[in-house]
Amino acid sequence: SADRFWSSLGGIVRELGPKNAELLQKRDTLQASIDEWLRANSSADGAQHASFLKAIGYLAPEFRSSVVTQGIDDEIAHVAGPQLVCPVDNSRFILNAANARWGSLLDAFYGTNAVSSLPGSGQGTYDAARGRAVFDAAHSVLDELFPLSAGVWGDVTALSVENGTLKAAMGSQREATLLAKEQFAGFAAGADDYSSQLSLLLKHNGLHVEILLDRSGKAKEHPAGIRDIRIESALSTICDFEDSACTVDAEDKVLAYSNWLGLMDRSLSVPVEKRGRSVERRLEGPRSWTKPNGKGSVNLSSQALLLARNVGMHMYTDMVLTADGTPVPEHFVDAMTTAAAALHDVRAHFLNSRHGSIYIVKPKMHGPEECAFAARLFDAVEQALYLPRNTIKMGVMDEERRTSANLSQTMHEARERLFFVNTGFLDRTADEIHTSMEAGPMLPKGAMKTSAWYPAYEQNNVVTSLNAALVGKGQIGKGMWAEPDNMEAMMAQKGAQLDAGASTAWVPSPVAATLHALHYLRQSVPAVQKRLLTAQRQSDAAEEGNGSAAAARREALLTPPLLRPAGISAEAVRDELENNAQGLLGYTARWVGQGIGCSKVPDLQGVQLMEDRATLRISSQHIANWLRHGVVTEEQVLDTLRRVAVLVDTQNAADGSYHPMAPAYDSPEWHAALELVFDGRFAPNGYTEATLSHWRRARKAEDKGVLFDADESLESAAA
Repeated sequence: SADRFWSSLGGIVRELGPKNAELLQKRDTLQASIDEWLRANSSADGAQHASFLKAIGYLAPEFRSSVVTQGIDDEIAHVAGPQLVCPVDNSRFILNAANARWGSLLDAFYGTNAVSSLPGSGQGTYDAARGRAVFDAAHSVLDELFPLSAGVWGDVTALSVENGTLKAAMGSQREATLLAKEQFAGFAAGADDYSSQLSLLLKHNGLHVEILLDRSGKAKEHPAGIRDIRIESALSTICDFEDSACTVDAEDKVLAYSNWLGLMDRSLSVPVEKRGRSVERRLEGPRSWTKPNGKGSVNLSSQALLLARNVGMHMYTDMVLTADGTPVPEHFVDAMTTAAAALHDVRAHFLNSRHGSIYIVKPKMHGPEECAFAARLFDAVEQALYLPRNTIKMGVMDEERRTSANLSQTMHEARERLFFVNTGFLDRTADEIHTSMEAGPMLPKGAMKTSAWYPAYEQNNVVTSLNAALVGKGQIGKGMWAEPDNMEAMMAQKGAQLDAGASTAWVPSPVAATLHALHYLRQSVPAVQKRLLTAQRQSDAAEEGNGSAAAARREALLTPPLLRPAGISAEAVRDELENNAQGLLGYTARWVGQGIGCSKVPDLQGVQLMEDRATLRISSQHIANWLRHGVVTEEQVLDTLRRVAVLVDTQNAADGSYHPMAPAYDSPEWHAALELVFDGRFAPNGYTEATLSHWRRARKAEDKGVLFDADESLESAAA
C-alpha cells in the first residue's frame, strides 16, 4: 500500500540517513588528507604513497572472497553478450533499448560503415547494389559461424527441415547440412510478426541467430528466399536513472519512474509511424520454436533483461522531504521505487527475470564500506516490500579509485547479491584526476590509457572477478564504445574487450548491439576466462603465495598519470583545452538547456561522440587540474570557452529548442559550464550533478517565467 511504502521509506531515511552523511563526510576527509600529503610529499615514491593510504584507512587489508549469489538469469550468469545503457527518462529510447534483444544483421550492415567494402552509403533511397553486397557479407558471416558440410551459404537455393536436420540445397544436384548439426536449434512455420514462411533458429556460443525465409515480397530476389538474418543482440539493458538521464525535480523523476514502471508491468507504449499509419510500440513478448526433432519447444525472450541503475549516494533530493523539510538521499527513493515497480514482474509476469530477481546497479561507490551500506539499504527495501532476502541483486560500477584499489574487499561486501562488476574508464579517470589533483598536472586525456594505472585497472577488474568466482554467477563488464557512427572501428577494436576476459561490454545503440554480438559469436568467452583463470593460478603458484603480481598491480593502479617533467608544447595545450571545452560546452548546453542527459555531441572535427555525465566529469576535472598547476590560465580558459561556445551554437543552429550561449554569455548553460571548470577542483570528487541540476532548474524556471535565485555569475569571479 501507499502508506506502507511511505512509512517504510521514512524509516529507511531515519535509520540510514545519518550513515549516508557520515560516509560522504569520510570521502571529504580522506580527500583533504590526500591533498595535504601530496602537497607536502611531492617527491615520495609509490611505496610511501601506499603506506600513507593504508594509514588513513583509504586502503583496506587485502583478502580474497568468493561470490555466492543465487537466482541469476542466464543473460547475466551464463551467456556472454552486449549490454545497452539507455536513459530511462526517454520513453522512446528506453522502449527501443528494451526491445533490442534481436536485431537485423542485414539492416546493421546496410545502414552503417561496419563493412567498409560495401558500395554506396546506405543513406537515401534503397541501393540495390549495396543490398546485394550486404547479403554477400552476411553469407560470409554464416560461413564463418555456421559452416555447411559442403559448399557455402552464398550458393544455397533452398532451405528446409527434414527429419530434424536442416537441409541446404544448392541447385538440383547438391545438398548440404550444417557441419555441426547441433547448431540447428529449432524452426517455426509462419512467424507472423516478421511475415516469414519459415523461421530457422541456429545457436553458437550461447547466442541465437534466426534466418527468416519468405519467397514473397523483397525476399524473392534471394536465391534461397532469405528475408532477414536476425542476431540475438542486447542480452541486457541498463535503464539508467544516473549519468545518461536528466532528472532534477519531482516532475522529471516521476516521468523516469513511470517509464520504469511501464517496463515492469508491460504497459509502456510509444506511438510510431509504420507504413504510413500510427501504431503503438510495446515490449515484445516471448517467442517459441519447435525443436529440431519436433518434440518440445525452444522458448526465447524477445526483450533484453532489464536492469535499473540508481543514482549515486552523494545525490540528495527535495522531491521527498523529512518532517523538518530536509532533502533525503535520492538513492534511497530510487531503491524503494525501482524495487516496488519491479514487483509487477517478480510477483506476476516473470517475463523480465525468470528467476524472480530485481537487478539494481550501484554507481559511484567508494570502497567496501559504502558497498556494505548499499547491501544494508537493499536489506531494508526487501523487508519493506516483503521480498525474500537477496531478491535485489547488485551491480557494482568499478569507477572510483578507492573501489578499484579495494575491489576484492568491495565485492566481498556484496557477495550474496553481486551480479556484475563493470569498469568505467571515464568516471574512473576523472576520479584519478580529482584524487591526485595536488600531485601535479595530468597527461592529456588521449594519453591516459598509455599510463601505468589504466592497464592495471582493467586487468585488476578481470583478475579479481575471476579469483572471486564471479564467472557463472555474474558478469565481468567493460566500457562503452563512444563513436556511435563509426561501426567499422568498433568492429575492429571492441573484440579486444572479450580477449581481456569481459563477458559483456557497453554499446550505444541497438544497431551497435547487433554488430557487437558478432564478437561473442566468434569468440568463446568461457574459454577465454578459463584460460585467464588457469594462467592466474599458475602465476599464484609460482609466487608461492607472496602476492607480488597483485602488489605490482596495486602499485601501478595508484600511480597518477602525470605529465613528464619535459612538459607539453603550447600547441598541444591549446588543442587539449579546445577539445575539452568542446565536449564540455556541447554536452552542458543540451543538459541544462533541453534536459538531454545523453546525446551525440560533435567534436572539433565534427565526429559525433556519445556524451554523458562521465565524459563531462573528465573534461571539467582535466581543465581544473591544468588550471591548478598553471598549464593554462583563467584568462586562456575563459577565452577558449567563449570561442568554442560560438562553434557549439553554430553546430546546434538548426535546433529550434536550443539556447545559444553567445554573444551574451549570461545564460544558465554558460554559467553551468563556468562553474564546472572554475570550481571543479573543489567539487566533491569532481562530480558534476549538483552544478548541472542547479542550472537546469534555473533554465526551467526562466522558460516558465518564474524568478529563480541563481548564484552570482562565476565569470566575474574568474576574470
